[in-house]
Amino acid sequence: MENTIKKIRQLGLNGDSLTDFISLLEKIESPKGHLLIKAGRIERVVYFIEKGIARAYCDQEDREVTFWFGAESDILLSYNSFFLGKPGYENVELLEDSALYKISNDVLQNLYNTDLQIANWGRKLVESELIKTEERFISRQFKTATERYEDFINSYPAVLQRVQLGYIASYLGISQVTLSRIRAEFR
Repeated sequence: MENTIKKIRQLGLNGDSLTDFISLLEKIESPKGHLLIKAGRIERVVYFIEKGIARAYCDQEDREVTFWFGAESDILLSYNSFFLGKPGYENVELLEDSALYKISNDVLQNLYNTDLQIANWGRKLVESELIKTEERFISRQFKTATERYEDFINSYPAVLQRVQLGYIASYLGISQVTLSRIRAEFR
């Protein structure tokens, strides 16, 4: 539970509120290849990755487009499902055998209503995830492929050696050939 507690504490949750929050987390273990979240479903759960790597992707015509990676200490959820109660557009696949902790939206909303420290922590968590999303969007729109790769290796050092190059190329919006050429420049 060390990685999960580290993530929760980073955003200022501690003391009795931390203890209460942790007591409501449910541990799950799932194998590599498991689809934790499936497109078209309503998934009102937040997951904390304790061990393993995941990717979020969308099916587009004849290919999968990866748009997010998560590793130890990261959180994952379907934004549309969790916040709006609508079917999500993404699939989240585990790329390694994984251990995660989860908490449902209903339990979390109850905590928000009864514990101001947890409510503020939840706000900080959403702000943090929004900033990360904006950074990915800006990178994709305004940076070269080489700059995006450099950002990727700085942001996801744990992921680089643990996932297929095709997923990384998809995430960066480039072909595997282009990724190989860029990687050769960094050697």
